Amino acid sequence: MLEPAIALPAAGETIFDSYHRLRRRGSVVPIELPGNVPAWLAVGHRAVGEILAGDGTVFSKDARNCPALRDGTIPPDWPLRALTDSDHMLNRDGEDHRRLRRAIGHAFTPARTAALEPRIRQIATELVNDLPTETGQVDLTTAFTIPLPVRVICELFGVARGEQHQIRCWVGMLVSHTSTGEEMQTALTEMRAYLAELLARKRRVPGDDLTTALLAADADRALSDEEMVDMLWLVLSAGHETTVHLLGNAVVTLCAHPGELARARRENRWADVIEEMLRYRSPACVMFNRYALRDVVIDGVDIPAGAIVGWYAGVGRDPDRYPEAEVFDIDRDHRDQLAFGKGPHFCLGAPLARLEGRIALTTLFQAFPRLALACHPDLIPYSPQIITCGPLSLPVYLDPPYSTARGT
Repeated sequence: MLEPAIALPAAGETIFDSYHRLRRRGSVVPIELPGNVPAWLAVGHRAVGEILAGDGTVFSKDARNCPALRDGTIPPDWPLRALTDSDHMLNRDGEDHRRLRRAIGHAFTPARTAALEPRIRQIATELVNDLPTETGQVDLTTAFTIPLPVRVICELFGVARGEQHQIRCWVGMLVSHTSTGEEMQTALTEMRAYLAELLARKRRVPGDDLTTALLAADADRALSDEEMVDMLWLVLSAGHETTVHLLGNAVVTLCAHPGELARARRENRWADVIEEMLRYRSPACVMFNRYALRDVVIDGVDIPAGAIVGWYAGVGRDPDRYPEAEVFDIDRDHRDQLAFGKGPHFCLGAPLARLEGRIALTTLFQAFPRLALACHPDLIPYSPQIITCGPLSLPVYLDPPYSTARGT
C-alpha cells in the first residue's frame, strides 16, 4: 500500500530536515506541493540521475505537458504558477531550449566569468571592510552573504546600484512559498516591466555589461523582446538566490567544523570547501517543474504520464552514493556532483557561483580568522521555502572572546 504523501514545506522543520524524512521512505517518494498539489520527488542520487538523463525525452519542462496545469485541476491562482508558467529557457525543451541557451551562452562566456574575478574580490573586500567591527557582533546575511551575490549579478547585467535592492525584493517574493498567487504575479509583472525598460535603456546607451552583450549577440533580433526579458528575469534571479544561501550555509558549516576550516585556511582549499558544501548542504533544494511524457519507472518506482516530477538537489547526503554522507570532509571526491544538475539544463551560472563562493570565503576568513557563530547552530533561523534554503539571519562574532569561539 502506498504511504501518504509528505507535504512540503513541513511545519516546524527546514527542507534539510524534510529531506532526511523523505530519504527514509525511498529514493522516489510522493509529496504534496503548496496548495495540496500532488507530485513525485526523487531524493536518491541514482533516481535523480535517471530523471536528469531523461530531460527532453522522458520528461518535459514545458507546463503544456502537464494536464493538471491545463484542465483546471490546479487552479489558476496557484502561487507556484509564476514559476511553472514563465516562458523562459528553463521551461523549454529540445531545440527551443538550445536556441535560447545558445543566445545567452554567446554573451555569458567562460572568459567573461573569469574576467569578473578582480571585481568580485573588490566587492568582497569592500563589504568586509564595512563590517561594524566595533560592535563585536554582526548579522552576516544583511552585511555580506546577501549583498555580495546581488551586487555581482546586478553589475554583470548593468543594473544600477540604486535599483539592485528592488531586484532582491522581487526575487525573494517569487521564490517564497508563503507568497500568495497575487503577490507572486505582481512581483513578476513589476520585474518584467523593469527589465523591459532596462533593455530599452541599453539599446539607447550600450554599456560594458552582459545585457549589452546579449543585445549585441542578438543583432539579427532572433529573440523576441519577451524572450529577452524572460532570459534576464531567469539569470538575475537564479544568478544570486542560491549563491546567497551557499555562502550562509558555508559559514555555519565551517564554524561548526573548525578542523576543516583550519585546513581550508592553511592549505588554501576554498575550492574544495565549495564542492563539499554543494554536496553537504546544497542551497538549491526542490526542483519540481518536470512533467512525465509517458508512464515511466524511475529507480524501481512507477511514475504515471503527466505527473509533476521534481528532484532534490541536495542528494549529496545519499548514503547509498557517499560513504559517511553526514560527515563534512573537504577531501571527498566530487566528480559526480549533481547540485547544479546534469545534461541540457546544467546550471549556466555554475562557474560564477563557484568563483563567488571561493572568493567570498577566502576574503571573509582571511580578514577574520577567529570568526565564530554568536549562537548555537541549532538556533539559526532558516528560510522556510522549498526551492532554496539558507540562513535568514547569521549572527557572528568577528573577533570573539576565546570562550565564545565557534559558537559554543
